[in-house]
Amino acid sequence: MIGAVIDPWKLRMLVQLDALGTVRAVAESLHLSPSTVSQQLAALEREVRAPLLERSGRRVRLTEAGRVLAARGRDLLAGMASARAELDALDGEPTGTVRLAAFQSAVAPLCLPAVATLRVSHPRLHVELAELEPHEAPGALLTDTADVVVTTTDDPRYPWSAELEVVPVGSDPLVLLLPPDHPLAQAPTPQTPQTTPSASSATAPVDLAACADEWWACDRPGSYMDDQVRRLCGAAGFAPRVAARFSTYLLLVQHVAAGLAVGVLPALAVPQDGRVAVRQLAAPAHREVAAVLRRGARRRAGVAAVLEALLDHPPVPGLSALR
Repeated sequence: MIGAVIDPWKLRMLVQLDALGTVRAVAESLHLSPSTVSQQLAALEREVRAPLLERSGRRVRLTEAGRVLAARGRDLLAGMASARAELDALDGEPTGTVRLAAFQSAVAPLCLPAVATLRVSHPRLHVELAELEPHEAPGALLTDTADVVVTTTDDPRYPWSAELEVVPVGSDPLVLLLPPDHPLAQAPTPQTPQTTPSASSATAPVDLAACADEWWACDRPGSYMDDQVRRLCGAAGFAPRVAARFSTYLLLVQHVAAGLAVGVLPALAVPQDGRVAVRQLAAPAHREVAAVLRRGARRRAGVAAVLEALLDHPPVPGLSALR
């Protein structure tokens, strides 16, 4: 039986432990020491007069009581944040802080225009922007370290919790990157009776089988894009010969521009400065881009304003309409 008012700070730690799985991960997310987190969780157990954790050596896992309290605690914390925001917005003006995160190549084309618009339209609303990789997005939302995340939603390794709302933003095609003087960069589109003069000067999509003997610049092993490249190349009948691996897409683009490799990236990640030749794939592939938030979070005026600004984005090269 609960014998005292539950401390929201300690409750947040339990919620994060449920989502992240280890005390160390919780400590890192909150910029605390693991011992401090352990002490706070032990104090929470005393407050609720129930065992919340099962300890086995250095590992811990939630008991049934811990899982129940974490699930209810997530709702309570979200409700508290919503109540604070609603009180702040009684005059109709969104206020407070909304934490917006996005993967690297979505920050400039999608998030920066949204933040700039909100700074003018809602000057009392502060948007805190951060870079966040897609695989980190579910944990950030479920542990309440982000309010809105722009991410990709088609990676089967990271299923989305029913507690999260997924709002589609657009479809980002994967494209082939070639050095500007590469022969495939110069191949014209075959003439057909339906080809218009303007289209005849364009370049035809490339079958990746034509790149079987090329050196490839790829993302890190096990990353989303590395898996995509291996899947696409495998479907074309070969395994890519990897010349370089980069976690930063700009370095990958520079490697291709130097004539050292070819590569595949999402169109959003490719600079529009002509340093590399960009070709569509003969077998089209896309990644789906969405804004994800906790269910019920858009009741906060600030979250709703951020979501509206993201969806009302200016035309973005590479981002196509929803398919």
